[in-house]
Formats: sequence, structure tokens, C-alpha cells
Amino acid sequence: MEQMTGYGGLRDTGPGAPGPCGRASAVYDGGPESIAAARGFAAGYLRDLRAALGVPVSAGAIGTAQLVVSELVTNACKYAPGPCLVDCELVGGSLEIAVWDSDPALPLARAPRPGRIGQHGLEIVLAVCDGFDVRREPVGKRIKVRLPVDTA
Repeated sequence: MEQMTGYGGLRDTGPGAPGPCGRASAVYDGGPESIAAARGFAAGYLRDLRAALGVPVSAGAIGTAQLVVSELVTNACKYAPGPCLVDCELVGGSLEIAVWDSDPALPLARAPRPGRIGQHGLEIVLAVCDGFDVRREPVGKRIKVRLPVDTA
């Protein structure tokens, strides 16, 4: 796993790999600057998919991915002590984003309530994603979402 504070480009798949693959990871310290850095990581990753691999990534997909990463990393920074990990991977025509943090408590979507201030992040993520999965890990939890990359 690479440790970064921002996006550093697509990685090779391993020794002797023919070129870039559709996967990248970044680790953040959990401080407030982690949220903006993770948003930049997601945008850079998708732009590189488009430029390096010719994947048809729409501007809308980049914006949606940044929103989702922002919400998930905000929750990690707010509720979990220590670092968080963001993985992005192209799987078929979809982007899978996984965010790991050290808090084992699983997120809970609240019923919509327009008057409530805050705590709408998971509602937003569920509304814009094609898939959502959360699992406890030996330490903490991993939230994985799936988004199309070629939508307007």
C-alpha cells in the first residue's frame, strides 16, 4: 500500500506489469486537510483514467466521486481516531471507492428530516451510488461504494 497525502498517479499492477492499471490508494492522517486532499486524489485518479487508459470518464462522474469521497472521509476524520485509507479502482465500467477507518462502529443512515442540521452525508452517498457495502475489518471498518464513470 502506498502512503500519500494526495494523488500520485496510476500504479503498475506489479513486477513486470505492462503499464498503468485502474487502481490507486492514498493514506491520510485524519486531520481536517485530509478531506480536501482526498477529493483531489479522487479527481486526479479519474482524470488519469481518462488520459492514460482512455476510459470515458464524464465531468459529472468526477464531481460525484469527489462528493462521495468528501462525505466518507469527513465521517472518518470526525468519528475515527487516526488515519484513513482511500482506494479507487476501475471495475468494468464502474468506479469502486473504498474508505477504511479505525472506528468499528458501522454507519447508520437516518430517516430523511429536512429540518435536521447535518448528518445527511450517508443519505447523500446512498442516493448517488449504484452500490454500497460496509464491513467490519480486524481493525475498524471499510465502506465500499460503486459509481458509474461515464454518466453526464
